[in-house]
Amino acid sequence: MKLTVLGSTGSIGTQALDVARERGWTVGALAAGRNLDRLEAQVREFRPEVVSVAEDVLADARTRLAGVPVIADPAELAARPADVVVNAVSGLPGLAPTRAALEAGRAVALATKEAMVTAAALIWEAAGRGGGRLVPVDSEHTGVYQCLTGETLEDVAELILTASGGPFRDGPADLSRVTPEQALKHPSWSMGRKITVDSATLMNKGLEVMECASLYGLPLSRVGVVVHPQSVMHAAVRFRDGSLKGQFGPTDMRLAIAYAIDAAPTGMACPGDVRGARRGPAVAGHLGWPLSGTWEFREPDAARFPCLGLAYRAGEAGGLLPAALNAADEVAVPAFLAGQLGFMEIPRLIERVLDETPQGPLTWDTLAQTEAWATARARELVAAGVGA
Repeated sequence: MKLTVLGSTGSIGTQALDVARERGWTVGALAAGRNLDRLEAQVREFRPEVVSVAEDVLADARTRLAGVPVIADPAELAARPADVVVNAVSGLPGLAPTRAALEAGRAVALATKEAMVTAAALIWEAAGRGGGRLVPVDSEHTGVYQCLTGETLEDVAELILTASGGPFRDGPADLSRVTPEQALKHPSWSMGRKITVDSATLMNKGLEVMECASLYGLPLSRVGVVVHPQSVMHAAVRFRDGSLKGQFGPTDMRLAIAYAIDAAPTGMACPGDVRGARRGPAVAGHLGWPLSGTWEFREPDAARFPCLGLAYRAGEAGGLLPAALNAADEVAVPAFLAGQLGFMEIPRLIERVLDETPQGPLTWDTLAQTEAWATARARELVAAGVGA
């Protein structure tokens, strides 16, 4: 197995390389941002044929990584021959590599949820043009994928994603004064700062709902969320006969990453095109993981966590609203972490941007224009104090 890993120095990228190391896979290309220390160590270990870095550190990288070609465009790496392209470039910058890989006929293990949240129709068109396939990496979406293997979408009544509930699932009732330090203390998963705050607001679960509907070709009304503090069940599917089928496992993203890589070469070419995968050996020693303990399930509190409802609103509206939602969140969360916004001002800012977003047809150009407009408007709102 030969991999290209995009976003190799981030949380998902480093864990993908953990799996590659354990499985003995070859890494042909690495794309990183600006973390040259970590990239340098990865290059020494995996000896890729080419790497990509951010434009502003390109000269430094070429000096430090002498002997390895260094470029600035991860989309160029994504189109290179590989058995699987793991795309863990976060945010909207991950769209271009996803498009390039699919148009080049590559199999993509997709950890960039923004691709399906903001541009699902365009992404599926790219796969159709180039013959590419994809399998999601998120634990919830690989869980749904595994539950749907051997089933037909016509028999599906509901897809169910689980949420840990984040650090504030049991309080305080008033979230207006919680701090970034509190929001970053996730009770179940080890993730990056942005996604950890998104988990605390439930925006991450809202984005996953939108992604899930786009991946499997079902309306948002048939994608539900249940809070499951133990994070043992990652997803479930309810069938029209009333049966439930769930996917369970430890809270280790390497399991989801390994399955997505195994499944990607025969993955989805269109929404819901789910095919099974031959599983590899045990990941990270989890074969003896015990099935024990008490499991709890409850409905999410939409009043305390309005970001979840905003995601449903944007997803149901479609068009350009998902891009505006995502862009506004990309501004709001760093502003919260920097002390410029309160925790409950995050959803207020996003709602203001959604209210003002002009609708229109979704194209690559209008997507980019909407992202730029929503980013600028969100920054204006931060500077003005949101409610001004």
